[in-house]
Amino acid sequence: MPIQISDDYHHQPIEQAAQEYWRAKQSFKVRAQPGKPKFYCLSMFPYPSGRLHMGHVRNYTIGDVIARFQRMRGKNVLQPMGWDAFGLPAENAALKNQVPPAQWTYENIAYMRGQLQQLGYAYDWDREIATCHPDYYRWEQWFFTRLFQKGLVYKKEAEVNWDPVDQTGLANEQVIAGRGWRSGALVERRKIPQWFIKITAYAEELLAALDQLDGWPERVRVMQQNWIGRSEGLEFSFEVAGSDERLTVYTTRPDTVMGVTYCAIAAQHPLALKAAASNATLAAFIKKQDNLKVAEADLATVEKEGMDCGIRVIHPLTGAAVPVWVASFVLMSYGSGAVMSVPGHDQRDFEFAHKYGLPIKQVIAPADGSAHDINAAPYVEKGRLVNSGAYDGLDFDAAFDALQTEFENRRIGSKQVNFRLRDWGVSRQRYWGAPIPIINCPACGAVAVPESDLPVLLPTDIEFDGSGSPIKKMRSFIDCACPHCGGAAERETDTFDTFMESSWYYARFACARHSDGMLNKDDVDYWLDVDQYIGGIEHAILHLLYARFFHKLLRDEGLVQSDEPFKRLLTQGMVLKDGAKMSKSLGNTVDPESMIAQYGADTVRLYMMFTSPPDQSLEWSDSGVDGAYRFLKRLWKVIGGFKATPVMLDTAALNAAQKELRLKTHTTIRKVSDDYERRQVFNTAIAAVMELYNELSKFLSAQDCQDGAQNQAVVQEAMQAMVLLLGPIVPHACHVLWQHLGHDAALIDAAWPEVDESALVQHKVNVAVQVNGKLRAVLELSADATHEALQAAAHADVTVQKFLEGLTVRKVIVVPGKLVNIVAN
Repeated sequence: MPIQISDDYHHQPIEQAAQEYWRAKQSFKVRAQPGKPKFYCLSMFPYPSGRLHMGHVRNYTIGDVIARFQRMRGKNVLQPMGWDAFGLPAENAALKNQVPPAQWTYENIAYMRGQLQQLGYAYDWDREIATCHPDYYRWEQWFFTRLFQKGLVYKKEAEVNWDPVDQTGLANEQVIAGRGWRSGALVERRKIPQWFIKITAYAEELLAALDQLDGWPERVRVMQQNWIGRSEGLEFSFEVAGSDERLTVYTTRPDTVMGVTYCAIAAQHPLALKAAASNATLAAFIKKQDNLKVAEADLATVEKEGMDCGIRVIHPLTGAAVPVWVASFVLMSYGSGAVMSVPGHDQRDFEFAHKYGLPIKQVIAPADGSAHDINAAPYVEKGRLVNSGAYDGLDFDAAFDALQTEFENRRIGSKQVNFRLRDWGVSRQRYWGAPIPIINCPACGAVAVPESDLPVLLPTDIEFDGSGSPIKKMRSFIDCACPHCGGAAERETDTFDTFMESSWYYARFACARHSDGMLNKDDVDYWLDVDQYIGGIEHAILHLLYARFFHKLLRDEGLVQSDEPFKRLLTQGMVLKDGAKMSKSLGNTVDPESMIAQYGADTVRLYMMFTSPPDQSLEWSDSGVDGAYRFLKRLWKVIGGFKATPVMLDTAALNAAQKELRLKTHTTIRKVSDDYERRQVFNTAIAAVMELYNELSKFLSAQDCQDGAQNQAVVQEAMQAMVLLLGPIVPHACHVLWQHLGHDAALIDAAWPEVDESALVQHKVNVAVQVNGKLRAVLELSADATHEALQAAAHADVTVQKFLEGLTVRKVIVVPGKLVNIVAN
């Protein structure tokens, strides 16, 4: 039953009535309808931390607005929601609250689901998934075994931040001042066996396919391009003096090779370890480096420390002895763990050389012949070779070709295409994650768990004390039989990186209840790709790159048809308060629930969409929320106080004021449609509707709309347009107002309004009047006024006449519909 309209806007009964209707009618449940155009709108699913924050509300409101709009455009819209439920925070909460991670997670999911439903989001809850549920991670495990069989998965030793007390690997953010966040123990860099997926096998395709993503922000594509980091250079080796060994390096600037004054190697490089065996000071330095938390992303800012390891290599062109230094800025996990250092032409090498008094040599000069003081700053641009013997005068390309030929002829080097991208390490030494489906057999080695034995269930009835993963001590979980030989074996106790779960969830939403396989072909073929993906810019690299990679793996397994998962990407800005990102530690958070209780979900949604464009940061303002609430009350009062009646619009019978209102109505429809569809800028769409509201209010105050059928008709048309245009943003109030305007069908099933082009004909225009080029008046005149009529109106204006006193008119310039310029002296 329609809710009773009162003069005042009371959000609670309005929102309750709308949500009860949607729930009873299952308004958001969808199925594949071949032949009907679809639209898959997906917002990045949340971690179930316990409570929504305003960043969540902004993200999910943007997605809901887009989804509702596309539904009104006639699309079959899928908008699902689920939970990225594995991860470290659940373990931290288990320690703090003395509850198992599973219990904490599922309780949070239940609470946050209720919060999302309070906000009126149009989700198909029948498709809800939680990545910690065996029905989900079973298929992730199955897919991993398929990749294992294809040779796209391998195990090798890799360094982790190791807490010797808690006996677990730590994420970089868990290492505080070199100590474990929980135990306080000094963290060690330790090599342990870990599982990797060969994302590097897809590096070229991942890079090339970025050009196809024309619906993505350019800065995200550039960030991924830089992360993949394709480069062309020369790989060559130095002879190690007094040894048969060689030191291999790679450079994208072979034109600077004559400027090498030292080589730098990682602390774990074999040459460094060899030298440290007989050098206690060097061994202590290497141990210090091993205890430092240094990720590749930190190299630019880390303090540059080094020590001469006493080894010399022979320069391949000059024959000079070159010192080898162990340096903090070289990682063993990147490239060969060694670099040639050219302080005259590289900023990092320059700073290191200055610190330790190493030689600096100029071998590149500006191409324009200008001078450069190499001791003041390195010259890092490409130019002409100098001080390079036979290569003097060559430019970069010529030097590259010449040195490539030289090194290849001597069989000490070759041209190489390298990638910054490293294979994806998916092992985690933590508990709350999906178990890796591998059995380690003393006789057979690593063996994939057979499909019939999947899922490998994560035990949830555990006691969690934080001292390492409980399953690593659980013999009932570890001990098993080898699927190949039947002998005694042990189950893998590492769990998957949580990026695994978030790399394919979008595909599972298309067939969330499918039990006979990872994906259902018919559903996936219909719904994929995701037409609109929404999430924070912080996910621009890892999550989005891994999801793109996973999609290509799914394609090559025959599970999906397309090459890319997400057609269009919107990266929303942060929600700030007092100039800073909302944070509990800063004490500047705003609780969505309290805002909903005070103002209603529609007000919160309206404020979020009105305050700034979605891709820019939003500065929270309590007065702004109150302003949004006041607008909804005014809108409610105007439309709620109007009595709709069946009336036929007769455009031929309209007077000037009625035509002007129709003009405003349809220009608003045109603008808002473009703002929603093409620009995705919702603040300007709301502003346009507010302008229409103001025009309607002026019209209503000037005449009695009930007095005359055409007054009634144009007012109803304007009101219906406002309700339809705001419907995706404030769906509860608009749901009720739509019924009040006489519609039996729900707003959610209404069509988006169409622009009547005939209504866009302007009947009046503002014409600027100038005297000698200076603006003296603005006149509202008929749009079809003749030259003579425009001139006459300009001359008749009292203000214009004042500026013409005592002057003789020499010339009048008329631009129809825009300008009259009177030239006089």
